[in-house]
Amino acid sequence: MRSAFTCYAEDAPAGCSRPPPAARALPADVAARVRQHPCYSEEAHHHFARMHVAVAPGCNIQCHYCNRKYDCANESRPGVVSERLTPDQALAKIHAVAAAVPQLSVVGIAGPGDPLANPAPTFAVLERLRRELPDLTPCLSTNGLALPDHVDRLAALEVRHVTVTVNMVDPAVGERIHPWIVWKGRRVRGAEASRILSERQLEGIERLVARRVLCKVNSVVIPGVNDAHLPGVSRRLRGMGVFLHNVMPLVSAAEHGTRYGLTGQRGPTAAELEAVQRACAADGRVMRHCRQCRADAVGLIGQDRGAEFALAALPPEPARDAAEVRAAHRAAAERVRARAEAARQDALARVAGIDPAVRARVAVATRGGGLVNEHFGHAQELLVYDVDRGGARLVGVRRVERTCRGGAGEEEVLEGALRAIGDCRAVLVARVGSCPRERLEAAGIAPVVDRAQEPIEAAVLGWFEAFVAGGARAR
Repeated sequence: MRSAFTCYAEDAPAGCSRPPPAARALPADVAARVRQHPCYSEEAHHHFARMHVAVAPGCNIQCHYCNRKYDCANESRPGVVSERLTPDQALAKIHAVAAAVPQLSVVGIAGPGDPLANPAPTFAVLERLRRELPDLTPCLSTNGLALPDHVDRLAALEVRHVTVTVNMVDPAVGERIHPWIVWKGRRVRGAEASRILSERQLEGIERLVARRVLCKVNSVVIPGVNDAHLPGVSRRLRGMGVFLHNVMPLVSAAEHGTRYGLTGQRGPTAAELEAVQRACAADGRVMRHCRQCRADAVGLIGQDRGAEFALAALPPEPARDAAEVRAAHRAAAERVRARAEAARQDALARVAGIDPAVRARVAVATRGGGLVNEHFGHAQELLVYDVDRGGARLVGVRRVERTCRGGAGEEEVLEGALRAIGDCRAVLVARVGSCPRERLEAAGIAPVVDRAQEPIEAAVLGWFEAFVAGGARAR
């Protein structure tokens, strides 16, 4: 494990005192547009929910990492849904979720195929959403092949957030990821398919940016295929005005039935993913809080409530809109965020005198609200932060299994959790049992409960202040 009193030079190629691009202030109009978007704002994802409506079953490209599954409740990854919806069903579901989930701020169409390969249902939903629930932000995710044909229509409907999946800008790389596309009524294969796909993606992104649409790009890290290529992709995209780059790991378990899964193509390790993200972040913003959600996800990111809103469970009559409840939540969230920011600024002032070369890594257990508020044994994911006198910066999300299981399999699950945060000096939690506490301490990871219910960044900085003050006693 690395020493906590080391400046990670590879993490900060421009020098430890320089804030990362993601920390720099946004223009006021852009900041307002991402303020309540949980995918475009790391901070907003603690407070606001999204939902995906699965109205786009067909796709116009094939990816080696994709296998669209329907009626599937046991997998959590893109392309998976339990129910395919008609536009009418989608609007009924949107109304039901909007009435029951006051945190809802964004409605997106992300599949299970490609929304723009299914333009009729996609635009039917977007048009009705604008009319019937204008306080919700419409969003769309696409592979980009058909994007140039629809940019003007998206802009006319005030779709101001579009995500495009771009895994390459070199057809020689692309043909190892995308075996074919459907283009002008015929199937095109190999490097030619990837050339067309890349040209269309870049044209679509250019047109989105020209129409002042905020563009997020998703890229899947595939070791040995595009991992070394992606930093160059990121530079190209930044030069085009892309707002945010989501560099995410390949999901390739054999049971998913994908080409990569069946042929043994592995995903990146946490360290490999972090290295690619770090390289891509050299000159722009990189998303670190993505959970690679299902195409029918509902709720806060990381807390999918989609099963609660199956068609059979929806009320027979349209739900009464609860716009005023959503407005009240948004006002309350702003008050919470203001308190958290004040606490963060106070904590930053207290650590301002610490040597800038001193840095540590910690994990945090949270169940939302931007607070340290989850029991270690109940956590299914842990947020990992790097902290120094400049602040706490999210590194990524480490998935773990619940260690509190009533005895069966607890030892093996606990070992997995310890491995997941083995590079951390501490884990901040609401509570922790005596056995996990002992195992964490034996692994050199301090279980910290005295920061429970504090805002995450202030809590991490507060721990860091105490940790540095007791540095002579720390390992």
